Amino acid sequence: MNIYTRTGDAGQTGVIGGRVSKDDVRVEAYGTVDELNSHVGVAIAELEEARFADLRADLQRIQHELFDCGHDLALLRKEKREYKVGSGMTDWLEERIDAYDAETPDITRFILPGGSKASALLHVCRTVCRRAERRVVTLAKDHECNEEVRRYLNRLSDLLFTVARTANFRAGICDVAYERSAEVFRSKP
Repeated sequence: MNIYTRTGDAGQTGVIGGRVSKDDVRVEAYGTVDELNSHVGVAIAELEEARFADLRADLQRIQHELFDCGHDLALLRKEKREYKVGSGMTDWLEERIDAYDAETPDITRFILPGGSKASALLHVCRTVCRRAERRVVTLAKDHECNEEVRRYLNRLSDLLFTVARTANFRAGICDVAYERSAEVFRSKP
């Protein structure tokens, strides 16, 4: 198989069901999900295997699910294919958020990205995830797409925030509190 095909040299790319411009909103959406997937891979590489085995496994599962998101976003028309992203994937994210959140201390103020390198990288993932979600919102305004992808990305950004905090906690590093923040969060029940 050749890596290069030359079919995109004129500014068009193939999606599932046809061809579109490389700057099409659909390509922007799944391209941002692909960018997020790359950042998640960098974060995984930074996480020590012994201390973060569960987190690494969850993030690797998420990488596969991000490929599923890209698949669904690349579908021009659903009639011949089924979506891969379903509500069960989002439900699993919520379960993982609850588990990691229970491990970390309460926060009452906004926090800044940082602390450990792994945590900082996971915050980069979170912000790219939010951008991917915005791209999907834009896509859905005028085009058919799997709305569960938007829900999944919304919840994934929450998970990435939570695992960034978990990475700091397990490394024995405090989150960096935003000094000018009022107390905006309630304690955990």
